[in-house]
Amino acid sequence: MKRINYHIITLGSSLVLGTALVALPSPHPGSMPQTSSTQEAQQAPDNTSANKGDANSNVKTADSQKVDPADNDLTKKIRSAIYQDKSLSTYAHNIKIISRNGSVTLKGPVRSDYEKANIEAKAVEIAGEGNVHNKLTIAPPKS
Repeated sequence: MKRINYHIITLGSSLVLGTALVALPSPHPGSMPQTSSTQEAQQAPDNTSANKGDANSNVKTADSQKVDPADNDLTKKIRSAIYQDKSLSTYAHNIKIISRNGSVTLKGPVRSDYEKANIEAKAVEIAGEGNVHNKLTIAPPKS
């Protein structure tokens, strides 16, 4: 008998909790007023707007990198060197590295001139002087 009561209480508690959760209103993106903190939280953490320039057919993109083992290895080494540097921002860790025939192009936003120079130095150390084209941009400061 005690065992039956236990199951009934547990089942009853679960139903009450489940009903309460279902009854809570869910916020819709347009239903809340936009405050500066809300806007920051909703801002996409990507560089989609910076990628609009890549729509031009003669621009080097990550997709234009061929399946060449030497170029893939070069990209991997540079990416690893950048990723291991924990002083760099998330933006810097997510830049595009395009290697073709030993020539490396760095693209995307970073947070500072320091990051831009730091990443270029890492790439030059791995790919060699004259083989790196730095097209990194400085992202606007967070507000």
